[in-house]
Amino acid sequence: MIQFLLNQTLITEEAIDPNMTVLNYLRQTQRRCGTKEGCATGDCGACTVTLGKVRQGKMQYETVNSCLTLMSSLNGTQLLTVEDLREGDALHSVQQAMVECHGSQCGFCTPGFVMSLFTLQKNSAGWDRHQAELALAGNLCRCTGYRPIMAAAEQACQTPQADRFSMQQQQVAQRLMALHSDAVQEIALAGHRCLLPKTLDQLATLYQAHPQATLLAGGTDLTLHITQRYRPIPLLIALAQVSELAECRRDGNRLTLGAGATLNAITPFMQQHLPPFAAILQRFASLQVRNQGTLGGNIANASPIGDCAPMLLALDAVLLLQCGQQQRTLPLADFFTGYRQTQLQPGEFIRAVVMEDVTASPNFAAWKVSKRLEDDISAVFAAFSLRMEDGVIAGARVAFGGMAAVPARALACEAALNGQPLTPQTLSQACRALAEDFQPLSDFRASADYRLQVAKNLLRRYFHQLSGELQITEVSRYVS
Repeated sequence: MIQFLLNQTLITEEAIDPNMTVLNYLRQTQRRCGTKEGCATGDCGACTVTLGKVRQGKMQYETVNSCLTLMSSLNGTQLLTVEDLREGDALHSVQQAMVECHGSQCGFCTPGFVMSLFTLQKNSAGWDRHQAELALAGNLCRCTGYRPIMAAAEQACQTPQADRFSMQQQQVAQRLMALHSDAVQEIALAGHRCLLPKTLDQLATLYQAHPQATLLAGGTDLTLHITQRYRPIPLLIALAQVSELAECRRDGNRLTLGAGATLNAITPFMQQHLPPFAAILQRFASLQVRNQGTLGGNIANASPIGDCAPMLLALDAVLLLQCGQQQRTLPLADFFTGYRQTQLQPGEFIRAVVMEDVTASPNFAAWKVSKRLEDDISAVFAAFSLRMEDGVIAGARVAFGGMAAVPARALACEAALNGQPLTPQTLSQACRALAEDFQPLSDFRASADYRLQVAKNLLRRYFHQLSGELQITEVSRYVS
């Protein structure tokens, strides 16, 4: 069984289909219809809800897309929806701000915006426009426009009012901690099961015993198989409560990123060691997705347009894999074998990503090209890392996503760069070599010719940045 708080009400669920989304649970089982289904793909934010979790003994709040969140993710959390904010006849301060700033028109998207604003207010020490933009980037409005909504965000953050959620935080944290169990939990219905291990040993044992199971990390992509393709998954093993999988640490000259760490959790850690890596993560989908999606899931997904893999390839990352009690390491460059295919063996999972201390790579840079600045999928993703010695390129690592069936390093381009000075001639040769590395496909995001030209242009941009010629562009926001 799983247990969670629906606002202040303790909910215990055992006989429930683990393929059910939180969105459907709220609307169909709890009859809470304030949470809306807009796109059912995690793109519009109309279904945004807030999860309260205990971290280091304190409550922390984060938004998620309920249409992409399966029921197992609620275990040990507090679930808040728009119905919970109103106190008697009084609106919550974020709801009042939306009213006073005229931030709602048809109202369909409004509950999602309200929950994003509520969570922003809880996580803010005051008004910061950039922080507000990040918080609302995953919420789309089709009729009002964003100026009044941003005005509501400013009002809510500038003049926050004490509410019962703040006053009850300690009590809620204690109640959630009391729900913790060290044992493996399970929910099941209609032949569908989900196992919830709590330790690495439990996970390794379960997955070795059930290699046919599907691992559920954040589920932001996996859930689409259920909701869009209507293919329920018979056996799931949920990873969210295996805390060892979420650890990020520095060991001497190495960085170790737990495969179960969410992209949002990784960001402040990488900000200390490699700011460009952290900055580009802010363009990965939306905050709701980054709060759920994990590093290991993004890699194991083996998507050719995954944003993490090209950066990690350019940093010579190595994967720590585990099957039962056996562990092995594998360079990320050898991990992908084909479109959405990997070297993972039955019962084997990614435990961590390891790389050398990247603070020694001051020339690392990454760019994402997409139709929208935020909350969009890459057409081309490029990552570069050159090591210079006495004006000569002593080591080149160039990696791309969106250029082939798998994320890959541009080996011919790297060969054209290694041992050469940073000159226009070297750049020209390296650009020509990219045509040897990749023969990209055309699809609805971009044509093959466009992709190849963009890849060359990003390499030129990188050269100009290294030479100091590139000073004032969007690079200053995401790379410098």
